[in-house]
Amino acid sequence: MSDCDFGLIGLAVMGENLALNVESRGWRVAVYNRSADRVDEFMRGRAAGRKFTGCRSIAELVAAVKRPRKIMMLVKAGPAVDDLVAQMRPHLAPGDILIDGGNTHYLDTERRTREVEAMGLLYVGCGVSGGEEGALKGPSLMPGGSAAAWPQLAPLLQSIAAKVGPAADIPCCEWVGPGGAGHYVKMVHNGIEYGDMQLICEAYQLLAELGSLGNDELYGVFDEWNRGELSSYLIEITRDIFSVRDERSGGFLVDRIVDVAGAKGTGKWMSQLALDLGVPSTLVTMAVFARALSAQKAARVRASRVLGGPAEGANSALASAVQAALGERASLVESVRRALYASKIISYAQGFVQLQEASREHGWNLDYGACALLWRGGCIIRAQFLDRIKEAFDREPGLENLLLAPYFRDAVTQAQPAWRAVVAAASLAGIPVPAFSAALAYYDGYRRERLPANLLQAQRDYFGAHTFERVDAPGSHHADWLALRRPPRA
Repeated sequence: MSDCDFGLIGLAVMGENLALNVESRGWRVAVYNRSADRVDEFMRGRAAGRKFTGCRSIAELVAAVKRPRKIMMLVKAGPAVDDLVAQMRPHLAPGDILIDGGNTHYLDTERRTREVEAMGLLYVGCGVSGGEEGALKGPSLMPGGSAAAWPQLAPLLQSIAAKVGPAADIPCCEWVGPGGAGHYVKMVHNGIEYGDMQLICEAYQLLAELGSLGNDELYGVFDEWNRGELSSYLIEITRDIFSVRDERSGGFLVDRIVDVAGAKGTGKWMSQLALDLGVPSTLVTMAVFARALSAQKAARVRASRVLGGPAEGANSALASAVQAALGERASLVESVRRALYASKIISYAQGFVQLQEASREHGWNLDYGACALLWRGGCIIRAQFLDRIKEAFDREPGLENLLLAPYFRDAVTQAQPAWRAVVAAASLAGIPVPAFSAALAYYDGYRRERLPANLLQAQRDYFGAHTFERVDAPGSHHADWLALRRPPRA
């Protein structure tokens, strides 16, 4: 009997929680998992007594959902999605909607949208952010693909999404654009997440090593930060982490965790695609490399026994000047806060520049203010200042960089002295801050009318005749550098 409003394939933690979320909003849900035991376990457990239909085959799942069918796949990105589409195709009817809720590369979604539409079906690549808790209580959803699917999907997807606003009635879910636009926006979300996490980790190391703050004190610092302009989900959970004790050792759990970080690919994709577009998304790139360096644990242990850092008393005059700028512990904490906020602004600015370039290249016509609103609740990078991003694009839809908006320009200007002192202090102390440093270098490069790329172009023309442009004449030019050069001394 086809009485279900929604079908879901994939009952891992995210899928199970999302199914429970959908059902809790009044929709009847059919579920299927490749392992039938998982379906049985779910139906006997968390789904018991609720509006679920457990299915033991693809055909049974498709048959259980009302037409036009709305079926979401929450499975591992890649060939598994293509396999599911192929398995479902014989059982589907024109107008049915397939939704990929995984972390899929946007080019795969572009391809699948074309292929599925050629079958007479509709296809949606939907970014889902918020982790397990978000899936259950309300995630941020970023749907894109077949535009004809949105009017049919909107009531359901917006009902399960996180809600924000004074009345908590604005869903963090809106149509993003055609093809792979939804998954691209989700990828940029994840790239910004990489940058945010690395920045917070660098702030932690600075406070612990330069300020000698213990975990109880760090808890207080992050709790205070979460009450101001840095208020965000990641600051909140970082605060909580510093309070958790290890049952085995009696110390703090965070201190017992090996300093090796993993990555699932979306940050790397954003960095690679930034290179393809020619946009400097340096924060996510440095965050990815920082994780890669952390993974070289054995090599770092060996190197730590051989390679030294700053010598005692080295650069003492400069170190004293920097220390004076940072002041005592309270001033250090405030300086790191300002540096963190300025660097976070750079991270978001770079993310939106990349979205703008991708939108131009693919003709997506993205609404950047709307993208910011999608991230205000439910997702990992949800933060207080996303409203400021929405305001900036509402005021100037063609804004080419968030740094040019008055709020962000003023915030970075006010943070500059502390930001520079923190990066300098880290360098003098031998503390690696790749994300803080990359953010400041981007800012200094972006604000300069002239960069040393004139010399770079001269070098390229010298060894490869790549030509160059002149400041005083149009067109491409080439110089006979060998003939014109001054001979070296005898």
